[in-house]
Amino acid sequence: MTLEQQDKKYVLQTYARNYTNFVRGVGSTLYDDKGKDYIDFASGIGVNSVGHGNETLTSALCDQAKSIIHISNLQVIEPQAKLAQRIVELSGYDMGIFFANSGAEANEGAIKIARKYGETKFDNKRYKIITLEHSFHGRTITTVKATGQESFHTPHFSPYPDGFSYEKSIADVYKAIDDETVAVLIELVQGEGGVQPFDKKEIQKLSTHLKAEGILLIVDEVQTGIYRTGSFLASNLYEIEPDIITLAKGLGGGVPIGAVMTTHKEILSMGEHGSTFGGNYLSASAGLAVLEVLSSLDEKGVIAETLAYFSDKLQSIATRYENLFEKEVGLGLMRGLRAKDAQIQASVASGCMDEGLIVLKAGRNTVRFLPSITISKDEIDEGFVRFEKVICSL
Repeated sequence: MTLEQQDKKYVLQTYARNYTNFVRGVGSTLYDDKGKDYIDFASGIGVNSVGHGNETLTSALCDQAKSIIHISNLQVIEPQAKLAQRIVELSGYDMGIFFANSGAEANEGAIKIARKYGETKFDNKRYKIITLEHSFHGRTITTVKATGQESFHTPHFSPYPDGFSYEKSIADVYKAIDDETVAVLIELVQGEGGVQPFDKKEIQKLSTHLKAEGILLIVDEVQTGIYRTGSFLASNLYEIEPDIITLAKGLGGGVPIGAVMTTHKEILSMGEHGSTFGGNYLSASAGLAVLEVLSSLDEKGVIAETLAYFSDKLQSIATRYENLFEKEVGLGLMRGLRAKDAQIQASVASGCMDEGLIVLKAGRNTVRFLPSITISKDEIDEGFVRFEKVICSL
């Protein structure tokens, strides 16, 4: 039985898989079982923030696994407390943190915090949350409903929880607020929705308005957080102070972890929220190692240099191939090329895989790039050599 046959027989087929079998990774280069190398411009959809085989991360995992991998959250977990402190310090916000296992779980936690706030802070219960069209917030029933893409709201999984509405733009949010609105949930750069950043001044104006109205601002940083956009958080880059922030993806460098952080530290009482695995010894140790690597690179200016180098390469491609791409979009190492149509997008993505380069697709016909934060200039150079070979053949 081949690996593909095995997968199709025993694994639920919820992904349109490519059946390249990767067996090893070094930095931002992957190797398949035939020895072919691939430059990784996807990093597991923004997860492998320190690349593959990072020594600091792997050593931390090995050392932790030799002592304790997991105990319950009914006991204090030293690396969890240390990780919470480190995240708060790097963020610059006075917040408390709850650890989960994924971005969807982090967003579920954010929604629960908002609902509790709406129940206890107003004379009349508030529960409605406004999100934006083209947003993506997770795959659970609640976070699917929070996602502003109608294609996700199929009748197969209905009825969905109520209390969510979707606006086309930030400007439309103001008109949608009513006396039952408790929060606005946004991504500062919509990832699945086409790597689309929002205007900084527009976001700052919204933040100021919501604070004046006592309505919570929830920023989904599952993809934008952990230096992905250049700052530790995109919220730092936009110079706002959200009430709730969610994290996941790059925080564990490949080990599953999610986090919801909030200024409302006392809002949840004991027993109102929990997670069996959230923030255990292994995942928290991974998070500490990732932050050790990336904060050091940030302090030395290496991340800013890498972002600028990648951006220059991408802008050059966008300028020279206007016949294929409308524009270059995104921030930091969360980037995209908006293809002129879906066929170009699909052809580029499949052609890159054949050429030994891993890229992603996102909404609005976007070819998406999410390389590791630690990607080298040589890997960037080689990746774009391969990318140009693909687009020249279209």
